Amino acid sequence: MATTSVRALFQSNGGYAALALRVPVGVILAAYGAQKLFGWFGGYGLEGTGQWMASIGLTPGYLMALLAGSAEFFGGLALVLGLLTRPAALVSAFTMLVAAFSVHIGNGLFMSNNGYEYALTLFAATLALAIQGAGHVALDNRVLALLSQGKSAA
Repeated sequence: MATTSVRALFQSNGGYAALALRVPVGVILAAYGAQKLFGWFGGYGLEGTGQWMASIGLTPGYLMALLAGSAEFFGGLALVLGLLTRPAALVSAFTMLVAAFSVHIGNGLFMSNNGYEYALTLFAATLALAIQGAGHVALDNRVLALLSQGKSAA
């Protein structure tokens, strides 16, 4: 039997617009995570990213790279699929907030100066998904339907 809090985790009032937000943001996050974790797309992998994170004061660097890379990669994949959208979006939003304040804030707003505009944009998008949920086209809806079937069978 699903509790009210579990149901709230999977329910959504995002409509179809959430799909338009979820998929591109998820792809972008997954790609950034793949850079950190696997060195794909010109990234430095865990070792290189960990060394860089340690150099800016995020220690232990390897662990921070693993956490950030995992949040972005697995959170991004979850957003694309619309699976556990709220927790994935919340973890991703937190990761973007850390990136904005630890890496970009001192450079001003604009990306051309390595500023925080992109991290802020991804933060806003993931926060919106955490609030509204996955929308109509998402695996979260299938999970919710399965939970409802289980409740009616009990």
